Amino acid sequence: MALAVGSESLDNLRVTEPIVDQFERPLRDLRVSVTDRCNFRCRYCMPREVFGESYEFLPRRAILRFEEIQRVVRIAAELGVRKVRITGGEPLLRRDLPQLVSMLAQIEGIELALTTNGSLLAQQAEALAEAGLERVTVSLDSLDDDVFRLMNDAEFAVAQVLEGIEAAAAAGLAPIKINAVVQRGVNDDSVVDLARHFKGSGQVMRFIEFMDVGTTNQWRPEDVCSGAEIVERVTAEFPAEPIEPAYRGEVAKRWRYADGEGEFGVITSVTQPFCGDCTRARLSAEGVLYTCLFAAEGTDLRDTLRSGGSDKTLRTLLAGIWSSREDRYSERRFEDGKPLSRIEMSYIGG
Repeated sequence: MALAVGSESLDNLRVTEPIVDQFERPLRDLRVSVTDRCNFRCRYCMPREVFGESYEFLPRRAILRFEEIQRVVRIAAELGVRKVRITGGEPLLRRDLPQLVSMLAQIEGIELALTTNGSLLAQQAEALAEAGLERVTVSLDSLDDDVFRLMNDAEFAVAQVLEGIEAAAAAGLAPIKINAVVQRGVNDDSVVDLARHFKGSGQVMRFIEFMDVGTTNQWRPEDVCSGAEIVERVTAEFPAEPIEPAYRGEVAKRWRYADGEGEFGVITSVTQPFCGDCTRARLSAEGVLYTCLFAAEGTDLRDTLRSGGSDKTLRTLLAGIWSSREDRYSERRFEDGKPLSRIEMSYIGG
């Protein structure tokens, strides 16, 4: 039984039942950004022409300490969170990250994952796995170096990311999910090559529609290569059939190859929104909680954490934020009156 919205009992007990929002969506997933810094400048996330070389990142004192992150995650787990994903910026830039992983791995009942651009993964995969990380998702938008460098705008080569994927698999972090953001006229001709490369590898290729996260990536509807078109391209080369989601709120629509050599997925936030089953909250590196990827504002938790607020106070705050949630941006994207500003993806980790 889900905890009642606005329940006064939150002040008097240790919550172990999931809380739901205004559309009966449980709080199941928490994405935790550990840094706003990144060594890529992907044009759909942190474009160099906007963020520049001298962009002022958060000062170290503003970023949540590991103990503060652990505390938020522990209380979120009491409210129903079962999957925690470490994000950035690029999370592998955060110093001593395996220490945080070890601390989070001690929290009972959660699955611990991480999303990375893969550039530093070869050096850190083993330590992260030993610390308790269970899964990893790697961003890779093309196998063509020229296209990949055009998109990451940081002179990183595909081989460096592939090396990281191999290291993660060797460390036991498989099956690895590979994410590619697909932009029409930029890398949409990479779709079949990516599917071919990872088919039969034990890894899962996922294609993401180019989204209007933030306001700096010059998003236009005509630049979206739809999930339906992506599926058509892949299945024309490799016959596949749709399969059911593994759980409520799974973002990817899944397709199994007819020859049994794995599967691929498409994430269709633009053309086929899935707000109705969204169970995700996002914690920024400086401790602001957002209840939607496309949010314009969030709720500061850092002051509560650093002002001596009790676990009961923090639990009540988290529960209140989620129970009042009404977000469904993607379903309303093309309606009049949409927000003029949205938080940048690099800030809350996608």
